[in-house]
Amino acid sequence: MARRVAITGAGSVNALALDVPGTFAALTAGRVAIGPLEFEDVERLTVRIGGQIRDWDAEARHGRQELALYDRAVQFALEAGRQAVAQSGLSLTPDEALRAGVVMGTGGGGYTTIDDSYRAVLSQGKNRVHPFTIPRLMHAAAAAHLAMRHGLKGPAFTVSTACASSNHAMGQAFQMIRSGGADVMLAGGAEATLCFGGLKAWEGLRVMSPDGCRPFSADRNGMVQGEGAAVFVFEDWDRATARGARILAEVAGFAMTSDAGDIVMPDPDGAVRAMQGALEDAGMAPAEVGYINAHGTGTAVNDRSEAQAIRRVFAAPPPVSSTKSMHGHLLGAAGAVELLAVLLALGEGVIAPTAGWTTEDPEVLGLDVVPNVARRARVDAALSNAFAFGGLNACLALRRA
Repeated sequence: MARRVAITGAGSVNALALDVPGTFAALTAGRVAIGPLEFEDVERLTVRIGGQIRDWDAEARHGRQELALYDRAVQFALEAGRQAVAQSGLSLTPDEALRAGVVMGTGGGGYTTIDDSYRAVLSQGKNRVHPFTIPRLMHAAAAAHLAMRHGLKGPAFTVSTACASSNHAMGQAFQMIRSGGADVMLAGGAEATLCFGGLKAWEGLRVMSPDGCRPFSADRNGMVQGEGAAVFVFEDWDRATARGARILAEVAGFAMTSDAGDIVMPDPDGAVRAMQGALEDAGMAPAEVGYINAHGTGTAVNDRSEAQAIRRVFAAPPPVSSTKSMHGHLLGAAGAVELLAVLLALGEGVIAPTAGWTTEDPEVLGLDVVPNVARRARVDAALSNAFAFGGLNACLALRRA
């Protein structure tokens, strides 16, 4: 018999706030944390805005020897993991640690480490890079350090499926617990690509907005990147209730699909099958869903495709919003940070808005995108979408605890 899966802890570091309560407050207020970027050579970029974490003091959180091993993304992941475990009250015996693990998502891995290393060799004329460059930049770094920090000796790995990475990671953690392959998993995503090399590469795609993220609005003109991490404690429901843990939400279903079409152009059919699959996996009727956290990048193509898909799945679509409009697009960590908006809706009865919306788009008609102002509503079930380059789709279905 399949086991139920609870979320018992949540932690985050993002441009809105350095913790979950602050993030909830910012989402409720509809605060936009996108602004001018500050890093070396930013003046050489044509896009100079992003959801940058402004007041991060790495030295205050980590020792010098630790920082030698931690890329910026790993620093974010460790802090988010610390918060999640603390909220969960998780404590593992040696035997329990053997059935506890971690799955993290990232699109770029140690981007800032890569950027610093190329700068040292090519711009500064150095002939060697830091000896820990490879352990810092590898995509598995955050998962490895979380496992070491919390003594998790079960499954530990990283998923990298571009902007669907953390939804895929959380889906894998969910499936492992439900099937009995693990009892406790840390799951989420971390990303830190706001550096010269990271953004210069994205500029080449011509999908970046120079002035703001306006998902589903007719005047939208591209995505805006952000950075940060979110980590959650996924736990066997019976284990969580037996130890008296507070359950934040139930992870009820998950599905992943491939468009098998184009490397950058989305196909609504793949998104439709992902949402329908998650509903079926959860045993959930479309009418039960009270909120959809959209992928909602603010690009013309994504928003149109996602709106078409939602209308095909839902005869009467529930409220839909994209919080990328506030914290930016965190790429491989996007689904993880956006799951906080789902927890806010399920647990607090607050649907976060789509900020920056100005003008009705005929291609999005039929969707209530919760423009600019958060809304109070009872939400018993919700979906969280993530659709990535390559046509890689992942959708999570959750229920109110």
